[in-house]
Amino acid sequence: MKLSHFFEDLMAVYNAEIEDLKSDSDGKNVLKARLREKAEQLPLLLPMMESNPEMLASAFHQGFIFMNPLALESLSSKEASKLPSWKTLSAAVKLEPWAESLSKIVLKEAGGEQFMVIAAALEYLHRGQQSRKHSAQNTLENDELDEANEADEEMKENGDLDGNYGRHGRDDGDDGDDYDLDEAGADWLAEQGFDRKE
Repeated sequence: MKLSHFFEDLMAVYNAEIEDLKSDSDGKNVLKARLREKAEQLPLLLPMMESNPEMLASAFHQGFIFMNPLALESLSSKEASKLPSWKTLSAAVKLEPWAESLSKIVLKEAGGEQFMVIAAALEYLHRGQQSRKHSAQNTLENDELDEANEADEEMKENGDLDGNYGRHGRDDGDDGDDYDLDEAGADWLAEQGFDRKE
């Protein structure tokens, strides 16, 4: 998917904004509480709608239901001046009930329609990025698991891995317990010129 310069730039700041909302200074996940605060602050943030849409768009995080991903793919390749109207997009995007009430506040404003289109696109892109990241992580974990299983198979074939002894190799019966340390010590002392004790 090819992003327009407009959405490429906005995505970076939107992702940073969402990351910033996720955790507090102790590293605890506080996203839900912060999103509620953001929703309450929305009327105060309206003057930033054009200059910093990501600040308001984060209030709609997880509030969109995407009915037609292809429409959103196409949308994310457009520059700001080529964006469709919110009404045009409404067949491809639905809002959660709580987000619907927030949208009414925004849509009363002059740039409200364009903002809603931008917010929907940013959320769609963010969600796609998260699922790609999750999918890549799962693939990596599966690859590591496959490699470990292949190594086990190889060790079994080479006789290095035995069901009873794990990766410690085969038990050949010689684990040192039949070795007499006293006798070995006496041999060493004799080699050094000392008399053997009887």
